[in-house]
Amino acid sequence: MAGASKLLAARDLLAQIFGHSEFRPGQAEAVEAALGGRDSIVLLATGSGKSLCFQIPAIVASRAGRGTTIVISPLIALMHDQVGALAARGVPAAALHSGQDDAEQKQAVVDFLRGELALLYVSPERAAQAGFRRMLGRTPIALLAIDEAHCVSQWGHDFRPDYMRIHELREIVETPAIALTATATPMVMEEIENRLALRAPVVVRSGFDRPNLRFSVQPLRSQAARLAALQAEIASAGLQSGHGSGRGLVYCSTRKTTETVAKALRSAGIAAGYYHAGRTKLARERAQRAFETRRTRILVATNAFGMGIDLPDIRLIVHFQTPGSIEAYYQEAGRAGRDGEASCCVLFFGPGDLATQRRLHSSASTSAAIANRNELALAAVEKYATRVECRQRRLSAHFTGSDDRPACGNCDVCEDAGSVRSAQARFEPDRPAVRLLGSDAHESIVRAVDRLSRPVGKANLARALRGSRAKSLARGGLLMLPEYGSLAEYDEASIVAAVDALLADGRLRRTGRKYPTVWIPGKPIRASTQTNATENDGAAARKPLKRRSSRHGGPLARALDNYRRRQARALKWKTYMVFQRRAILAIDREEPDSLDALARIPGLGPAKIERFGKDILDLVRRHRIGSV
Repeated sequence: MAGASKLLAARDLLAQIFGHSEFRPGQAEAVEAALGGRDSIVLLATGSGKSLCFQIPAIVASRAGRGTTIVISPLIALMHDQVGALAARGVPAAALHSGQDDAEQKQAVVDFLRGELALLYVSPERAAQAGFRRMLGRTPIALLAIDEAHCVSQWGHDFRPDYMRIHELREIVETPAIALTATATPMVMEEIENRLALRAPVVVRSGFDRPNLRFSVQPLRSQAARLAALQAEIASAGLQSGHGSGRGLVYCSTRKTTETVAKALRSAGIAAGYYHAGRTKLARERAQRAFETRRTRILVATNAFGMGIDLPDIRLIVHFQTPGSIEAYYQEAGRAGRDGEASCCVLFFGPGDLATQRRLHSSASTSAAIANRNELALAAVEKYATRVECRQRRLSAHFTGSDDRPACGNCDVCEDAGSVRSAQARFEPDRPAVRLLGSDAHESIVRAVDRLSRPVGKANLARALRGSRAKSLARGGLLMLPEYGSLAEYDEASIVAAVDALLADGRLRRTGRKYPTVWIPGKPIRASTQTNATENDGAAARKPLKRRSSRHGGPLARALDNYRRRQARALKWKTYMVFQRRAILAIDREEPDSLDALARIPGLGPAKIERFGKDILDLVRRHRIGSV
């Protein structure tokens, strides 16, 4: 009965404070788990009201005198919006972040230590600080809420290293935890549970159905064709003028394209703003404010815009360029139609988009495992875009692993599959028909790769199996394979498609970053004596090779310098104030593996090691994994 009475009290608060008579699907189960002291993982679709799952228990706990709920959230804008909305409803809430002045931060700390807050929002970076952790021990904590929990996973699409340290808070405060996300595959759900040290969590999962959204894909190659299609979509949604209801979001992958598209729309007489992280803070705020107040009904943006944005009447979301994962696409497209009214989600797709994503995610510090994850994510996006299958069924299957969902009857495939096939045929008229290879041919491919002494590119592998005498095949032993020429009856495209299928099934794996190659999962790669072998092959030697130091440093030095720049921007410091170049070169040369070893690096004192030490060691570890 105690649990029932708590849930009844929660329903009363839902009506009194938030104005809702009933919980949405999944919310009641999440609230009940938190009120019952259980850990939980909450996977609800974008726009399904995840925030109420921790805000209601937080208010219940605060009114009962059980303490404050700590909410770990990844974006300042998201914190600001939620704190403002709660304050408007009379709920005492505050945030601690780098965008505040000293007086605001001091007042938030004072209110928190007095026990006057129902919720305190902090970033994962703040939660990792020793001073914040000491503060947690000075006042009761009722609940730990981790929003956007997929950021804890290196297999998620928004990985944040400091999320990896959140589990340490469980050793400081004895309190239930609730992890929330809209986009997590079964693999990511498992990693969330493990990395956050959740104890027998209640898993709350709602369906991914958004019946009011119409999903469609348009195969388009040139930018001119995309601009024409975009204008047509805007006109169809009735958003071409500055008057009326509804708004439209256009997502681009790069800042340059964002500005180009916005300029083209304005030239066509469509009031459009643009938003990306390269603009000044004031310019971003003005662009967002103009969009929120409908002075501009179209906003062209990178993925820097959107998380935590809760506008009810976005009628059109167009992805002008394909994003890097299904998770990112679903999260961004899911911002449409939050009021339940009919809205459209359109994806423009072409092979060039995948190349753009590879370039954006390519980094000297990216490990082979992360590079492989990125390729698998792109393969899933390509599968969504090119399969003639109900779009909502494909999205649901990606997250649930089950394709038994009925067809939505609303997407472009459900409405006219024939037109979708025709559009794809026009898009690639000269593409040769791909033949399916049998299991014997698949085994030949795997055996051939297993015999090689180092990874090989897909195209060269296919050419060797067809019996080509190309000069490029002389390297790596391809001409000496027993399987050489064994698949001569198949064309190159069909063999490459079979290799892709083996990669998707996990029988082969991708290696390398700049030049992706294929290899056998779990099989070590013999170290090459050539200086560039590790970079080109993504080699994983049995023993790491000691790199020759240089005054410019190597990949680790570049990763450390990028980290230093990010921290300087976040802290509003000069880059040398984070740590100096000589410290970077010393770390690159010595590769310290502990805080004690880091303390011996010239130019790093105790304060900097406390603030940045674990991040530096994590970069060193990732560099070792990616370079051995």
